[in-house]
Amino acid sequence: MPVELLRIEEPAGAALPAPSFAATFELGFRPLYALGMAWAGVVVMIWVFAPGLAHAPLAGVLWHAHEMLWGFVATIAVGFLLTAVPNWTGLPTLRGGPLAALCLVWLLARAGLLAGGPWFEPAAVLDVAFFAVAAVACAWPILKTRNRRNLGVPLLLLGLGASDAAFLWAARSAAFPELWRALHAGLLLMAVVAALIGRRVIPFFAMRAVPGLQLNVAAASGVVNLALLVLAAGLQMLGRWPALEGLALLGSAGIMLTHLWRWKPWRVLHQPLLWILDLGYAGLAGGLAARGAQALGAPVPDSLWIHLLAVCGFAVLIIGMVTRTSLGHLGRALRLDRWSLLSYGLLLAAALLRLLAFVPWPAQVAALQASAVLWTLACWVFVLRYLPWLVRPRADRAPAAGIAGKRGPARG
Repeated sequence: MPVELLRIEEPAGAALPAPSFAATFELGFRPLYALGMAWAGVVVMIWVFAPGLAHAPLAGVLWHAHEMLWGFVATIAVGFLLTAVPNWTGLPTLRGGPLAALCLVWLLARAGLLAGGPWFEPAAVLDVAFFAVAAVACAWPILKTRNRRNLGVPLLLLGLGASDAAFLWAARSAAFPELWRALHAGLLLMAVVAALIGRRVIPFFAMRAVPGLQLNVAAASGVVNLALLVLAAGLQMLGRWPALEGLALLGSAGIMLTHLWRWKPWRVLHQPLLWILDLGYAGLAGGLAARGAQALGAPVPDSLWIHLLAVCGFAVLIIGMVTRTSLGHLGRALRLDRWSLLSYGLLLAAALLRLLAFVPWPAQVAALQASAVLWTLACWVFVLRYLPWLVRPRADRAPAAGIAGKRGPARG
């Protein structure tokens, strides 16, 4: 008789509670995970199969690059941080009506940037405001509780907003050198956020899940790593001293690979919820190393290092984080069912095909198109599986107030 080890089931005879506004906008991850993942699938399909839908001044590759970074990756980061900061401080960020209003701002920005023309400037203002509001929402509880350890979080969100503003201004002005510097700086700032979150949660999740496992969280080297990434992002924005930027990025990649070794990834190979995060952290290091090599003069195309960083790094980390943190915050067992595993498999296959699309071979275009389809399926499998839970109260019926401050960062 086959034994199903990876099915998430509702309690016998229990009916799901009805969806509600209060549940949907209880914490930032609920609406923003669903919106960000759904939009990621739409963006890739438009870019590959209908690029004419995006209108100037953000058209073609500019729209695709902007929406994948600030419209998808950074949006998921905002959802995570709006949820994690209450855990770290015991005070709320945004919920209810204010959180719904922030989501509306995000939706209007997406629509206006796609439509372009006269809608571009108001949409650009809304897009930058999204990050500014998120930064203030995270800063208030951090400052209120004098939580010095997390003072960098609102600053990083402000940095993402500033790089977004610089990119949009450059697109409006057709200032292409400044535009690409803003994009690259935004990618490196997002790498700071990903490295910060990854170093905190990956070893913590592993120690929670594997009995007796003790890991070195590498706090000191983690601070050095973040400093190197911030330095590289600043140099990129200034357009100065590329050799120093390259050395900083290679140093950062080396530190991150050292982290992975200390976290003993071979001990979690039996748990997809854990090894997917290790794999994404490795992809993050690979993308940073590729950019570092390019800055030092190696013939690495922009598109290659960007996709290594964004697809093999950010996206793989994201699919692991949105499943792990959703299950934790929704009061569900920390196990993956067949649909969650399918989303992992689809995204990893999409990443592999996207890399193969850089190779000049007869199926190059077919690989790109297949990657787009698999990527979209991965994103939408997550949305369709998790949305019914994201818009309902926690499965264990715990009150919302019990979430903040009572669980460690493993829930965030």
